Amino acid sequence: MNRINHAGALLLALYLPFATSECLAGAAAVGVPLNTPAMRAPAAQNGVLIDLARAGTRLVAVGERGLILLSDDNGQSWRQASVPVSVSLTAVRFVDAQKGWAVGHAGVVLATLDGGEHWTLQLDGVRVAQLELDAAKADQATAADPDAALIRVQNAERLVADGPDKPFLALEFVDARRGLIVGAYGLALLTTDGGATWQSLMGRIANPNGLHLYAISRQGTHWFLAGEQGYLARSDDDAVSFSQLDSPYEGSFFTLQNRADGALVVAGLKGNAFVSHDAGASFQRLSVPVPISFNDATRLADGQLLLVNQGGTLFRNSEQTGAALLPLGKPLGKPVSSVIEAADGSLIVAGFTGLQRLAQPATAASE
Repeated sequence: MNRINHAGALLLALYLPFATSECLAGAAAVGVPLNTPAMRAPAAQNGVLIDLARAGTRLVAVGERGLILLSDDNGQSWRQASVPVSVSLTAVRFVDAQKGWAVGHAGVVLATLDGGEHWTLQLDGVRVAQLELDAAKADQATAADPDAALIRVQNAERLVADGPDKPFLALEFVDARRGLIVGAYGLALLTTDGGATWQSLMGRIANPNGLHLYAISRQGTHWFLAGEQGYLARSDDDAVSFSQLDSPYEGSFFTLQNRADGALVVAGLKGNAFVSHDAGASFQRLSVPVPISFNDATRLADGQLLLVNQGGTLFRNSEQTGAALLPLGKPLGKPVSSVIEAADGSLIVAGFTGLQRLAQPATAASE
């Protein structure tokens, strides 16, 4: 749907500062990348990488133009995987050492059964739009608010007319069968069979303005969503439906993560970060020393939460640190889009200049 205005495009760029023009492209522009396998790239580890995941002890990185890299030595060396599309990939998750999914621009959903060695295309933006249109028409007949139902159908029709130009931005899987993916304009789809089929959840999420959804987190049957303009939502029925939460901030949130003690941390634009101890009913501001936007967060093996901002500074937070975000090591001096802990305790960061391995979190000295 070609209605991303300058503000919306800026927000997407802030979350994915290294995004290509595919994010704003029309159906004709994304048609070729959807049908073109990712090219082999020399020194691919220095390319634009956007997200990181663990597949057992293996590390998996995804990025622009269908780039997927694998490491079996804790990030010391990387090799490129076989990928059937060349659109930018924005997020990746694994439920075990073999089964994983990646999402990205043009409504792409990829799946792997061999730890990321090979990927198959499960979904694209054309089918995503049609799924929402079918769901909107099915719900229209029994809708309590006929006007709202009609608007939803009309919006879905525009999605179909615009073609596969909508990016997915986050995903979360409970196991090898049940998963949720979300993205621009409030796109949200659920699978209960490992991606063989998908159903649109847009009609079950309280997001009347179609705000972009950037992050997902889960605590048992409670699911949380975060997005632009301070959007926060919670599901109390295992992702069947979502209600909007009162937000402590009007700027965009780009990451959600649960601490070891069950607290929910949300962070985003201009270094704004908050913690909730009551499943999103209320939030307390976290003390941040620099007003630079947060891009990602991960929970370390020792239970600490690690956040990274666009300036490449790492911050840790835990029940012991309370409302403070404490810097970890020296700033990397470059934008970072994602961070993850390797099996040996080292840290891997991804960003505009590729992948970098850091020493143990205690010192985070660059190797």
